[in-house]
Amino acid sequence: MAVPGTEVAAAAAAAGPAPGPGQVTSNGSAGGGEAAAAETQRQQPAPNAWQVIKGVLFRIFIIWAISSWFRRGPAPQEQSSAGGTPRAPSRNLFPKDTLMDLYVYISEHEHFTDFNVSSALFWQKRDLVYGDWTSGENADGCYEHYGEVDISQSVQQNGSIYIHVYFTKSGFHPDPRQKNLYRRLATVHTSRMINKYKRRRFQKTKNLLTGETEADPEMIKRAEDYGPVEVISHWHPNLTINMVDDHTPWVKGSVPPPLDQYVKFDAISGDYYPILYFNDYWNLQKDYFPINETLQRLPFRLSFCPLSLWRWQLYAAQSTKSPWNFLGEDLYEQSDEEQDSVKVALLETNPYLLALTIIVSIVHSIFEFLAFKNDIQFWNSRQSLEGLSVRSVFFGVFQSLVVLLYILDNETNFVVQVSVFIGLLIDLWKITKVMDVRLDRENKVAGVFPRITFKDKSTYIESSTKVYDDMAFRYLSWILFPLLGCYAVYSLLYLEHKGWYSWVLSMLYGFLLTFGFITMTPQLFINYKLKSVAHLPWRMLTYKALNTFIDDLFAFVIKMPMMYRIGCLRDDVVFFIYLYQRWIYRVDLTRVNEFGVSGEDQVSSHPPLPGSPPTTLPVGVPPSPPGGEKPPEDKKKD
Repeated sequence: MAVPGTEVAAAAAAAGPAPGPGQVTSNGSAGGGEAAAAETQRQQPAPNAWQVIKGVLFRIFIIWAISSWFRRGPAPQEQSSAGGTPRAPSRNLFPKDTLMDLYVYISEHEHFTDFNVSSALFWQKRDLVYGDWTSGENADGCYEHYGEVDISQSVQQNGSIYIHVYFTKSGFHPDPRQKNLYRRLATVHTSRMINKYKRRRFQKTKNLLTGETEADPEMIKRAEDYGPVEVISHWHPNLTINMVDDHTPWVKGSVPPPLDQYVKFDAISGDYYPILYFNDYWNLQKDYFPINETLQRLPFRLSFCPLSLWRWQLYAAQSTKSPWNFLGEDLYEQSDEEQDSVKVALLETNPYLLALTIIVSIVHSIFEFLAFKNDIQFWNSRQSLEGLSVRSVFFGVFQSLVVLLYILDNETNFVVQVSVFIGLLIDLWKITKVMDVRLDRENKVAGVFPRITFKDKSTYIESSTKVYDDMAFRYLSWILFPLLGCYAVYSLLYLEHKGWYSWVLSMLYGFLLTFGFITMTPQLFINYKLKSVAHLPWRMLTYKALNTFIDDLFAFVIKMPMMYRIGCLRDDVVFFIYLYQRWIYRVDLTRVNEFGVSGEDQVSSHPPLPGSPPTTLPVGVPPSPPGGEKPPEDKKKD
């Protein structure tokens, strides 16, 4: 059973906590090396256990969307030419088994014209066969070439470098200036930038007592020169050129996205060129390294392989941008760690385990939704607060507020900020259900704003619940405050922070993440004093418990910090105590269910027949009014 508030905290931590000083994250963020990484792990021990799963599910959805595009009939207006006549299906300009020559040039210019410069030619391969899947060293149709690329001072100083790939029918040349050897319909060309620009963020942190930092002095100097965000060119030594073995009669204007950006039609003949695709999907972000003045040559391994149509569709789906990108890259950005985690999971995870993971994660999402729905329904229909800890509701608001301020301070992406903010609004709404909230317009704040007043509901004051709730939190404070003081001293002495405000937030966030489960114990204490659990939202608790058991499964299957595994285990212990209380506190006619009605009320309204056993009111079932007539409020709900 997830701790209230810590679920949001775990999501906030997974969304991308701020990097430590001097450490370079895969997004280019700067931090302070291994010490800073260890420090960050101590501050934020909870990872996102479902990062890999959600990434896989998202990509499955994209693949399904592309398949649905293929199943659709093309729009009639797109099949018509300018004159209104239907467009005829096109054909591939390179028939199957066509002999081809491959020319690969590397240049610092986006538009290449230096065909006569021999140093620009990186690889030339003659007599390749289009659609050949049996040649090559490994009899798979693939060829490979390794070399080193000389780079100029411009590239060393964040300049761009491009690769230009030409396939010509055998005997022709890609240079248009060679009139006798160049044919437009016999040449297919594509190019792209092969270096990657990544942002490196530097956050200046220090020990607030000593003023010292473990950050690299060089990184501090660069941050002072270039600012907190620096764009740096990176290099990956591997790239694959795929030629799609496809002869589909595509119709111009009806190729579904994102495939339409790769199918190029000849403007005169209407036929399309062979589809070339630069495949770097399996290039992990951790293998990129920055290009700087210390590098004179860059290692480069280039491969050529044929590619089937369906696999090309999969890769094209992976390369599509997230639908959240309309918010902008600064508001929504899928981290490089998340991308790598999905790829590593696909490469290294057993296929059966991966399928099980996807299925169970879908079930986990369903349980999350059901728990949320039942939690809202429970508080919305609650009439009596007997047996419920009102102080725990206020503490949940405090937890959600700390998490929201923490992720805002650490510049987490916009989607996570919105989700945490919505959770805070729901917690604030619960306050209106456990207390009478009014606006005092007579005693205004500063003589302008109405004062908000809180008053305990009568069902909470008149019962013994308030006494037990106060008693439980008094006992709990004897444990929490010493632990909070110790953690604050530890954080101040051994961890680095941006300032005192960040120290307060990170200290409270780390404390709640570590000891937040203790706030569930007041409800256990109230149950013990009342000798009843009828007042609890058991449906919501059951769904959350099932999710916790799923978390337990993946906490030990997927590699993650020990603190997260301990957190799942301690939540299980608390839920088993709830189950034990439900077992020992049997059905009692005097106890009140979540509708504020006891079994005695039901028995009195429907006296049993002579000789029949007494009836009990099940927990969770609202009482029926006398005469079978529904009250007006129930009629409105119907």
